[in-house]
Amino acid sequence: MPSVCLYFQVHQPFRLRRYSVFDTDRHYFDDHKNAEIARKVAGKCYLPANNLMLELIRGHEGRFRVAFSVTGCAIEQFQQYSPEVIDSFRALAETKCVEFLDETFHHSLSFLYSREEFRAQVELHRARVKELFGQEPRVFRNTELIYNNDLAQFVAHMGYDAVITEGADQVLGFRSPNCVYRPPHLPKMRVLLKNYRLSDDIAYRFSNRGWEQWPLTAEKFARWVNQINAANGDLCNLFFDYETFGEHQWVDTGIFDFLKHLPAEILKSSKENRFVTPSQAIDEFKPAGEIDIPHAISWADTERDLSAWLGNAMQSNALHELYKLETPLKQKADPQLLSDWRRMTTSDHFYYMSTKYWADGDVHKYFSPYESPYDSYINFMNVLDNIQTRLRE
Repeated sequence: MPSVCLYFQVHQPFRLRRYSVFDTDRHYFDDHKNAEIARKVAGKCYLPANNLMLELIRGHEGRFRVAFSVTGCAIEQFQQYSPEVIDSFRALAETKCVEFLDETFHHSLSFLYSREEFRAQVELHRARVKELFGQEPRVFRNTELIYNNDLAQFVAHMGYDAVITEGADQVLGFRSPNCVYRPPHLPKMRVLLKNYRLSDDIAYRFSNRGWEQWPLTAEKFARWVNQINAANGDLCNLFFDYETFGEHQWVDTGIFDFLKHLPAEILKSSKENRFVTPSQAIDEFKPAGEIDIPHAISWADTERDLSAWLGNAMQSNALHELYKLETPLKQKADPQLLSDWRRMTTSDHFYYMSTKYWADGDVHKYFSPYESPYDSYINFMNVLDNIQTRLRE
């Protein structure tokens, strides 16, 4: 019977305000919209979900465990607009049943463009996690689960013991995502892979009445988890956005009731069943073998590649122009300018520029505040132009 590793991603970007080519105001971010969304999602998702997590941990006397990665952008917005969310995460940390993971502070693509900036953002995040939650993370997750062998090598040298990423079919082949693996040439490093089929049943298909498995009950899902056995692994990694609870899947879909009953259903299925954090998983399970991932993968779209952020010329140009400013900007040593530039590195800005499936009303369109990917690109470049003007001053 498998151990279940539940990990949730918590992220809110600093959204840009509408910024024209004639605009000279140095305030680029839509404070009103960011405050409105942070408070709305706190009320619909973060606060009720955290309260339920605390109730489940206490009710199961520590047998229920979870992990979170909370981006620096989200933390700053919670501190500014919804400080009670930070308090609720602190309460979870105090149970000793919740693990916090590390990532880039600004949820950026910096590993692909600047290792120096990547290291700086990771260290910023590590310091904030320690300050707020009293933990020094051992496990790393890169933005959007972007991963390759080089990333494993780099974060191993930064002191991390494991990385989590997507259990993409193109890298697994016949192998199972329900195991711990190790990267090439790093005998002590571990890789945890998302079981995307079971994760997506909750994250994407839960409320889909056209799905043949609808309605999804906790009992049914626990049965699927129990079908994982020694033959195909002993670790069920369920990784998805925390906003699944109450925001992507609304309360009236029954998502909170599902979550409330899931731990009991999994734990009662077998005395051997249990919940583990990522650190527990890497400590308790030996690697099933080596996983060689030379080309970058992610958890986005059906391709599980980088095309959601790098799939067209607008995205490539915006990223190139952004990172071109890094060296002169750091030499200028203006803290406010550096802060504004770093908020521009958040991956969401480039996701909004994606033209993949846009006409189909897909997930890219759902998350974008813009009329079109082209509007997003123009707005971003107008802001970047003003940052360049400030840099030249």
